[in-house]
Amino acid sequence: MFRKMIFREPHPLSYQPCKTGDKMTYELNENELDYYQKLRRRMQRWLSNPEHKQNKYAEYIMAAPDIFHLLVKLTLDPRVPIAIKSKLGIAIAYFMSPIDIIPEIIVGPVGFVDDIAVAAYVLNSVMKVVDPAIIEKHWAGDHEILPLIAQIIEKADRMLGGGAWKRLQKFLKKKNLNGHADTDAG
Repeated sequence: MFRKMIFREPHPLSYQPCKTGDKMTYELNENELDYYQKLRRRMQRWLSNPEHKQNKYAEYIMAAPDIFHLLVKLTLDPRVPIAIKSKLGIAIAYFMSPIDIIPEIIVGPVGFVDDIAVAAYVLNSVMKVVDPAIIEKHWAGDHEILPLIAQIIEKADRMLGGGAWKRLQKFLKKKNLNGHADTDAG
């Protein structure tokens, strides 16, 4: 099954372009969606439920696909140092892992709050080293990335609850993901 999507400007993802009149359409096969696309659709379906719209962390949960996209794009950018890319890689692996503090497979999209918190923690350290223009270039979200990351980190303990954020921070510091980055050129 194919769906047609119409974009007025080039979309940040890679679709097969098809010219239809004066508009550019893109066809994508539902079976070939990448992780970002699947995650975005999952979040959109979740948020379409009025009960879920009331979740106090819905805004952050909806940012999950864009945060994941940013992690991947920064990892692929040649201007980002290798040491930073390894940190980004760990955050990507945590995002994609079915085994984490709050498993998505059990609680649904709400389970992404720990993934979002880990990504924000890593991105916070990355933003201390990487040129903000590079980060802005790769950010596909609707909100400004710097305030969003600060808000997520500020609310992470409440989002995760029960001191889980402090335990997760301790683990991340052991893995040297706390902002004390090597800046070897990469």
